[in-house]
Amino acid sequence: MSGKITNCRILITGGAGFIGSNLVEKFLKQGNIVTVLDNFSTGKRSNIALWQNDPAFCLIEGDICNMDICRRAVAGQDYVLHQAALGSVPRSVKDPMTTTAVNILGFVNMLYAAQEAEVKRFVYAASSSTYGDNPRLPKEEDSIGKPLSPYAITKYVNELYAENFHKLYNIDTIGLRYFNVFGRRQDPSGAYAAVIPKFVQSLIAHESPVINGDGSYSRDFTYVDNVLQANELALATEDPAALNTVYNVACGERTDLNGLFAMLREFLSEYDPEIARVEPVYGPGRAGDIPHSLASIEKARRLLGYNPEFDVKSGLRNAVKWYYENLFKKLQA
Repeated sequence: MSGKITNCRILITGGAGFIGSNLVEKFLKQGNIVTVLDNFSTGKRSNIALWQNDPAFCLIEGDICNMDICRRAVAGQDYVLHQAALGSVPRSVKDPMTTTAVNILGFVNMLYAAQEAEVKRFVYAASSSTYGDNPRLPKEEDSIGKPLSPYAITKYVNELYAENFHKLYNIDTIGLRYFNVFGRRQDPSGAYAAVIPKFVQSLIAHESPVINGDGSYSRDFTYVDNVLQANELALATEDPAALNTVYNVACGERTDLNGLFAMLREFLSEYDPEIARVEPVYGPGRAGDIPHSLASIEKARRLLGYNPEFDVKSGLRNAVKWYYENLFKKLQA
């Protein structure tokens, strides 16, 4: 990996969220000036509290659905890393209106404001949910199906807008289709928490986690540090062929939910042997879920130089260590 980003002004929308706050940490450590735009609807102030007195850090509290706020946030920025969105397939099924407003109107606001401000590049969080009902594995960027949820529709529309804005306004964009990202600062609480932190929270409380379906559904779980690498590569590339397209960001390996549970239980039981006794319970499947997901990462390897540093197992070990230090010990206090 080359092209380290330093001495730049970077706006990170959704910077108080899980992935966003990890991006903040990375780019501050590399000597950049980082601005966060967040309305804290899902992000947490605790995620960015460490940098609140850092002169290289700026927080703008506001909503991407407010165009004036977007224009203020992009002013003077070199790059935009757009992470702000309302995630979760189940949330979008329950409330498609809010998901659509934030993920489409908010996205267009940011994209338009960025081209007005003449930022060098707009890199945005796309989603593996875009593949929809296409059964082919591994998932390749140029072959998608019909989206299965309002959330998936919004993320596909983002890609269409990005392509269109490049043609109309000549703004360079890159979309990163994240595949089931996990790692430090991922929130285990709430109705729409992701599966890994939910499983971890249940296990450390010696409670049986609920597996939706029979546990055979599989995902390409991706450790957050791989995502940080992909974002930096997307900012740094100088290859015109690498711009104005989308990439899968994943590990390129499948793990089913039963196997995921087994690994988490094994790693957590190293800290608390009682966890080895916990068994899962099985519940109904979730509406809008795709059965299997596995990414081809060849396009990202070829055009961006992407090479995931962490496989699922090593990423889970790191994540479990973080949860032990930040959640398990608190529960034991």
